[in-house]
Amino acid sequence: MSDNLLSPDELEAALRQIGAERYHIHHPFHRLLHDGKLTRPQVQAWALNRYYYQASIPAKDATLMARLPTVEERREWRRRIEDHDGDGEKPGGIERWLKLAEGMGLDRAMVESAAFILSETRFAVDAYVHFVRDRSLLEAVASSLTELFSPTIIAERVSGMLANYDWITEDTLAYFKPRLTQAPQDSDWALAYVKRHADTAEKQQAVLAALRFKCDVLWCQLDGLYFAYVAPGMIPPGAFVPDEAA
Repeated sequence: MSDNLLSPDELEAALRQIGAERYHIHHPFHRLLHDGKLTRPQVQAWALNRYYYQASIPAKDATLMARLPTVEERREWRRRIEDHDGDGEKPGGIERWLKLAEGMGLDRAMVESAAFILSETRFAVDAYVHFVRDRSLLEAVASSLTELFSPTIIAERVSGMLANYDWITEDTLAYFKPRLTQAPQDSDWALAYVKRHADTAEKQQAVLAALRFKCDVLWCQLDGLYFAYVAPGMIPPGAFVPDEAA
């Protein structure tokens, strides 16, 4: 652990370097997904497992929001929950992801049940929810900073999937369009918060570790998908088997 206190700009540069090295845009499964090298059942497995992550985001955000000390900060974080849960009039990200899964030929009730997800998915996502609940508020906010890098992977994912899978339409991928504006808004606020509050070397190292942890959470989920559905193709007992669970 470094004893040197970074300037706010140096801290931001260190955070962005973590993303450049560890973000899951570099994972082999994402590369296959973007390049059109996956079969339809493999893409279905991705959509099914990713839903568990999407559906867990409001739960982790609610635990974080409860610890924010001001009305303004809670109002800011509450917007994230509404982005995913919807506001009762327009659908949020969870509903849009279910539409994505249905567009890929999955049964909605099966997806919502999370009964067929991989253990790697469940363990990684639950670890993230518990991290945000149990660690310091500063670490919890810092763990959200993967959103700094998400517009790039979203743009690449959407363009690649539309170009390479003739059974996927723009309507199927409608989940992603709002995220291109939501994610930068969220990450701008979180980054400013972290740069303002990480005012000791110890806090800065905790912030950097939190972002590395979150990158590991995202990477681990793709590790599970690759191992089960690409190579060596060892689907564990109880997990999604396309011919059986479709």
